[in-house]
Amino acid sequence: MEQSVRMNIYYVYLLKCADDTFYCGITTDLERRIREHNHSLLGAKYTKGRRPVVLVYSKKYKDRSDASKEESRIKKLSREEKNKLTIT
Repeated sequence: MEQSVRMNIYYVYLLKCADDTFYCGITTDLERRIREHNHSLLGAKYTKGRRPVVLVYSKKYKDRSDASKEESRIKKLSREEKNKLTIT
């Protein structure tokens, strides 16, 4: 019997919080995760006190490793560089 291989797509995303700060993360379900950040106890501790959050950037990756590298790169950007990112 052939096993099906599940292909996950990973999203790296950047949120702008109500206090004008940024939050960067990785998820396999972007819409759900943004909903969690804005309305649920499942949102990140950082964003819970900074609601509402708005998606300002996202990019798809085929594997977790590449997504993690991009997340790390974005987290190291200056505030000015993060402000220049746009939704793709």
